[in-house]
Amino acid sequence: MGRGKLRIYLGAAPGVGKTYAMLSEAHRRVERGTDCVVGFVEHHSRPRTEVMLHGLEIIERREIEYRGSTFTEMDVDAVLARRPAVALVDELAHTNVPGSRNAKRWQDVEELLQAGIDVVSTVNIQHLESLGDVVETITGVRQRETVPDEVARRADQIELVDMSPQALRRRMAHGNVYKPDKVDAALSNYFRPGNLTALRELALLWVADRVDEYLQEYRGEHDIRSTWQARERIVVGITGGPEGHTLIRRAARLAEKGAGGEVLAVYIAASDGLTSASPKELALQRTLVEDLGGSFHHVIGDDISDSLLEFARGCNATQIVLGVSRRRSWQSVFRPGVSATVARESGPDLDIHIVTHDEAAKGRGLPVARGARLGRARIIWGWLTGIAGPALLSVLLSQFVPELGLANDMLLFLTFTVAAALLGGLLPALASAAFGSLLLNYYFTPPLHQFTISDPKNIVAIAIFVGVAVSVASVVDLAARRTHQAARLRAESEILSFLAGSVLRGEDSLDALLERLRETFAMQSVVLLERASEVDPWSTAASVGTGTVLRPEDADVDLPIGDNMALALTGRVLPAEDRRVLGAFAAQAAVVLDRQRLVGEARKSRELAEANRIRTALLAAVSHDLRTPLAGIKASVTSLRSDDVEWSEADKAELLEGIEDGADRLAALIGNLLDMSRLNTGTVVPLIRETDLDEVVPMALGGVPEDSVDLDIPETLPMVAVDRGLLERAVANIVENAVKYSPHSQPVNVSASALGSRVELRVVDRGPGVPDEAKDRIFEPFQRHGDAPRGAGVGLGLAVARGFTEALGGTLTAEDTPGGGLTMVLTLPIAGDGAPVSPELPTSAVT
Repeated sequence: MGRGKLRIYLGAAPGVGKTYAMLSEAHRRVERGTDCVVGFVEHHSRPRTEVMLHGLEIIERREIEYRGSTFTEMDVDAVLARRPAVALVDELAHTNVPGSRNAKRWQDVEELLQAGIDVVSTVNIQHLESLGDVVETITGVRQRETVPDEVARRADQIELVDMSPQALRRRMAHGNVYKPDKVDAALSNYFRPGNLTALRELALLWVADRVDEYLQEYRGEHDIRSTWQARERIVVGITGGPEGHTLIRRAARLAEKGAGGEVLAVYIAASDGLTSASPKELALQRTLVEDLGGSFHHVIGDDISDSLLEFARGCNATQIVLGVSRRRSWQSVFRPGVSATVARESGPDLDIHIVTHDEAAKGRGLPVARGARLGRARIIWGWLTGIAGPALLSVLLSQFVPELGLANDMLLFLTFTVAAALLGGLLPALASAAFGSLLLNYYFTPPLHQFTISDPKNIVAIAIFVGVAVSVASVVDLAARRTHQAARLRAESEILSFLAGSVLRGEDSLDALLERLRETFAMQSVVLLERASEVDPWSTAASVGTGTVLRPEDADVDLPIGDNMALALTGRVLPAEDRRVLGAFAAQAAVVLDRQRLVGEARKSRELAEANRIRTALLAAVSHDLRTPLAGIKASVTSLRSDDVEWSEADKAELLEGIEDGADRLAALIGNLLDMSRLNTGTVVPLIRETDLDEVVPMALGGVPEDSVDLDIPETLPMVAVDRGLLERAVANIVENAVKYSPHSQPVNVSASALGSRVELRVVDRGPGVPDEAKDRIFEPFQRHGDAPRGAGVGLGLAVARGFTEALGGTLTAEDTPGGGLTMVLTLPIAGDGAPVSPELPTSAVT
């Protein structure tokens, strides 16, 4: 008996239609004659889903008593006894009621599969065990019910049931997912557009990875080595030259033509010395490829063609985009360019695009990596030319033209000596001159085939040959050295110019500077270390790369910067000639670090200036708002003390009530002013204690009418770490503001729920609301939105509420209320080890 097959319908969130799709598949199978039963399907009172159960055989559920209540779960024994071909089992991540056959439903499914029964099931992306932390960060809800990723990955088929966030929210608003009394809460909490978009992206990426796994398994089983162009991955080979922008844009256009196309720009750097590319151009091209949605890669390798092909095959690329060689035509005679080499060795799996550009055949014009060192290939060719050339020439001349003459023979030998100098430098040329003189003596000066010379004239001729060969080789080698040194100086000057320009431009990204330094010298890591004094330990100011060190003496290269700062590099030991450029980078890093700290100090200065500005604005703003209640109090007191009018008891009570109202308004204004002053001067020091919200929030509602607020604070909420006085004041200001703008017929709703490691308090009103561009502005001091009348406050209530909330380690934000109005969302951290409690979400959102 073989193992059954598992098919999973995967969704990004509850309500996308997983169960409906599963039941539709069941009806299709039944119509084809397949024996299919419903082991467990939860329709959640959704009419359209419930209708889909009609016509399907349903296995009766098993009833389980637990803590005085009766629950139903799938009867595994009954399904095994029935032995259908296919069983429908909904909600794979569900936790069974204690006393069930297995703790988790996926374990029930495993039993059915072992019995040879095919299973069709459903699961949401947030219930995969590996994504628990990510989902909690996105939604604030910790999923208690999870299924191991391995269970889902072992499924024979996974089908994504996809729906856009807007469509899902419309479906919910129409009552197709939850009951009407739960729609507003769901839309405002778990089913926000941002949450749904992030969950949808997680689901799409997870399924895409699973498709890649299926493809790799198939290729492995069938021993397929060639690249399958299932997904376009386009590698762009760049040199740091000006043509790189053209190549990157061309690759981006190619990627746009295929769904899911990916662009990878790669720069191959030599493993020693300065990079042969312009750091400025590389930085610009990195920015360009990232702006176009691609990625930039820095690879170290001596052979550019081999390294490029190895990178492309390693990332399963389908295309390589290269530029037409900038080398001049005559240079291709000695060695083919990178483009030609890559095209020849790419094989049938990789398509090579050679893109023309304005810099083609104009010469490389780029700084050379090292000073006077030649490449290994050139040195080998120099030695072969200097040794093998004269030997082959001797054989040819002695066999075919023995009477050519010594002078002509010497000129031909001199040609190989000059060629050896051009290719391999001085040493191959000197060896060629010495070897050539011996061959001339042996084969072409009497007596032949002896290392002796009978004619003195021949001795002079050979001596002149050696002298000319050595002189020519020295001149050629010196010219090559000077050329390489000039190129190196050009590289250094370009880097120094770029660093000087960054100073003038005011660039202050220390990490970007260190990354540029690491790429320039092809190092593994770069660390900027500092210490307070010579006796204090080193601390890391900034670092990039892997394998960073904590002390300068542990690095391969360390460069002091002043007395208490040093630059440490790991990867290899740099030669002394690189110290000059390295010193320029170190000085620039110190300048950038100082600039960052100066910017921080300037920011503090601006905060002080802002505080002074607020104090000035405070005096101007309260000139009217403080006088208004004072004027009312003064008028009422004057009237009561007047002897000209006989006031009735009702009139006196009214005047006294006006005095009390004015005093209350005056006290509230002064309280907000004092609170704002404390916030601006940084003198608010919260006394944090573990507190229950249901003890603080009701106390904050004393300033509003009793019937103006609906309060819903569950007693099961975990305790929060707050200062009770500050929290009470913040909540009071928020609620008073909501009551002020909410219609009298619709009370303000104040509710709380636990979301992950925090508690969220929501104050919902049905007032006119606030446009998106003003949602942050309403929290600024002395701001009153819209046409709020003078005398309604100085605009400090929400500013004080946000200030107190942030002092408590929480946040206060404004959102639109579904259906109209404004919702203030106040989040607070859970106290100590308080275990978070799952919020009251609809059942299908948490199971």
